[in-house]
Amino acid sequence: MTTTLITGASSGLGAETARQLAARGHDLALCARRLDRLEVLREEILARHPDRRVAVRALDVTDDEAVFAVVRAFRDELGTLDRVVVNAGLGKGAPLGTGRYDVNRETAVTNFVAGLAQVEAAMEVFRDQGSGHLVVVSSMSALRGLPRTMTTYAATKAGIAHLAEGLRLELLDSPIDVTVLYPGYIASEMNDRSDGRGSGPLMASTRRGVASMVRAMEARRASAYVPGLPWAPLSVVMRHAPLRVLRRMV
Repeated sequence: MTTTLITGASSGLGAETARQLAARGHDLALCARRLDRLEVLREEILARHPDRRVAVRALDVTDDEAVFAVVRAFRDELGTLDRVVVNAGLGKGAPLGTGRYDVNRETAVTNFVAGLAQVEAAMEVFRDQGSGHLVVVSSMSALRGLPRTMTTYAATKAGIAHLAEGLRLELLDSPIDVTVLYPGYIASEMNDRSDGRGSGPLMASTRRGVASMVRAMEARRASAYVPGLPWAPLSVVMRHAPLRVLRRMV
């Protein structure tokens, strides 16, 4: 049995990850800003899996002190944290130089600076325990610099992926594993609020997309493009396509 902490767990990919891990026998530590939605999710999970332990706490991941306090409190409450999934994030963005620095800064702080705080807090626990599994949810957008509303978002997702990859290099042959997930278009509230970005035949259902994420977590893969089809082959195209080709793709 594994105890998994998930940030940004009140909706979308985080909530579905909690459901699927509970079905696989995991105890859960769930945090997000919206405590009321976490409590509803907890009751849903316990109704289906009454033997699970599900702890919930409110957390704004941009509050550094709160991030460390909540992660430590979960570990004290549950006895151990075997896995931490750094999932909380924003998809907002505006073309650079168009007067919306505030929007881009909010995304940069939430996705990278707050992501750094979550990784630091998780690693503090894992180093103390001598074991653990860090999972960072990046994005296919991290593979290349992208234009317009995606520029800042893609940069933050590349940054958090490199942070995790640097840790993996440091921790080779240790009992602490690091996984980076690169989701493609998966139905979620974030996509609903992103001006239609990602709609169409490449969009996977939340359940299918998260099932691919969970399989990669459980296998402790170093990195995974999820769902594997079509995103694993498309990752090669995205990494190597000339800019004029890439521009037509995005």
